[in-house]
Amino acid sequence: MSHCPRCEKLIPPQAVQCPHCQMVLKGHGHPGIPLHQATGEAFLCETCLYHLDDSCNYPQRPYAKTCTLYCNSTDSPEDTPYRLSLQQQVKFWCQRNGALLLLLGLVLVSLAIALFN
Repeated sequence: MSHCPRCEKLIPPQAVQCPHCQMVLKGHGHPGIPLHQATGEAFLCETCLYHLDDSCNYPQRPYAKTCTLYCNSTDSPEDTPYRLSLQQQVKFWCQRNGALLLLLGLVLVSLAIALFN
């Protein structure tokens, strides 16, 4: 048995809502999707791995108080679902900034033509 984060009463592990205070405990009403909730004034994004590697696309970002995909960035590497290698980080950065890379390439080609003619 676990405890409700709001009222601290015992609740069944598969409960979608707290039977006492009716707080939603599972994402999208499904018992298999945990719903992570921020405590106090802090936002989940401040410590989320997906926010830190800039792969989060939730519209509530960076002010999300609830999230179904939250992954604590302070957990040990064994507890996190993945860690991006440097090669993957560079690949994702290049995908996000393709227009900038194209513009930089055109400038370099123009400079090379101007210097060697």
